[in-house]
Amino acid sequence: MSTQTQRWSNWSGSAVANPTQVLYPTSAEEIASIVRSCRKEGRSLRVVGSGHSFTPVAATNDILISLDRLQGIVSADADSRTATVWAGTKLKLLGELLHGEGLAQENLGDIDVQSIAGAVSTGTHGTGAGFGNISTQVIGMTIVDGNGDIREVDAESSPDTFGAFPVSLGVLGIIVQMKLRLRPAYKLEYRSSRIPLAECLERLDEYRNGHRHFEFYWFPYAETCQLKFMDESEDKITSRPVRDYLSEMVIENGVFGAMSGLCRRFPRLTRTVSRISASNVPVFRKVEYSHRIFATKRLVRFNEMEYNLPASAMANVVREMREVMERGKYAVHFPIECRYAKGDDLWLSPATGRDSAYIAVHMYKGMPYQPYFAAMEEIFLRHGGRPHWGKLHTLSESQLRERYPRWTDFLDLRSRMDPAGLFLNEHLKKLFVPSAE
Repeated sequence: MSTQTQRWSNWSGSAVANPTQVLYPTSAEEIASIVRSCRKEGRSLRVVGSGHSFTPVAATNDILISLDRLQGIVSADADSRTATVWAGTKLKLLGELLHGEGLAQENLGDIDVQSIAGAVSTGTHGTGAGFGNISTQVIGMTIVDGNGDIREVDAESSPDTFGAFPVSLGVLGIIVQMKLRLRPAYKLEYRSSRIPLAECLERLDEYRNGHRHFEFYWFPYAETCQLKFMDESEDKITSRPVRDYLSEMVIENGVFGAMSGLCRRFPRLTRTVSRISASNVPVFRKVEYSHRIFATKRLVRFNEMEYNLPASAMANVVREMREVMERGKYAVHFPIECRYAKGDDLWLSPATGRDSAYIAVHMYKGMPYQPYFAAMEEIFLRHGGRPHWGKLHTLSESQLRERYPRWTDFLDLRSRMDPAGLFLNEHLKKLFVPSAE
């Protein structure tokens, strides 16, 4: 285990901290020793994977544990279609390692720089009405609790409580390893096209039920939106390195980044840039192995808020958002991302108990996002929204309690797993410590 001291910041710069130590353990035993020492000395600690959450979920001015030296596959079984992996394994690396075993995750999000533990713990998701978020792929975990004890938890040994562990923001313990339910490696055909937003909203049921994966991006103040479909395919992999580089690096990151810089300096340009972006949505088709096609490169930095809603609310919420944007005239040019996910029974999953729609709003780094996000959050909450745990939101413990049926059960379990509150920072205290009546 090595140590260093440094200023810490998340990816977008929305959260910063000055930990007294940053530790890089290489085993569960080292983590357990750190936890026992922290409890004995009255210290606190947080764990960071890739720092890709927009909230200060990993921020601490005391001990910060990085999982960067806990990466790779511990074991894989092609017959049972399972693998045990180290918690710090980045999703991009994990996809390639699993592919080498002839395996793949059934679904992923559109960013692959996160650690698997961070993605699972915050309820990170992809799109697809038939698939839950990434945490639903977890069938077992090795964790270190707040007493420094190493525990194995799974649905068989802990049937009454296992549903609390996958999405837990690290407040039940430090994840060291996790066992994943997988499937044989497969290819996807990805198609991008343009369509008027009004037509898209009328055909939502057709799109989400007719494709393995469907999502759409709509641009503020523009009539055009982008449709993205992905379906399993046996076709040959399409080789288009030059076109992919021009599309992803030059246009989506280079050109869009330059236009975003102009919008930050001259906010009156945002409507024009949004409409230009909408009119230049790429139309293409490509085929690749799943883990190489889900994610896109994101070099243009931004802040983000995302809410989970009942799947049936998607069209009405989008229409209401448009109306509010027109009245508020917010200086925003980033597209709104709209996806679907299958409901689950995990205690703190935003999709618990309901098939879901996810709607995400973004603002370029350095541009004021609070008024825009506040107006959109008001709409989301009115329609029964639950915030993504890794994205910006304003809810407190009392507001969250109303939105999760197993909330009290989770708080009781948290108190048993971490009686001294080692894993709570100020942000997490706001979420999980009830205020005095």
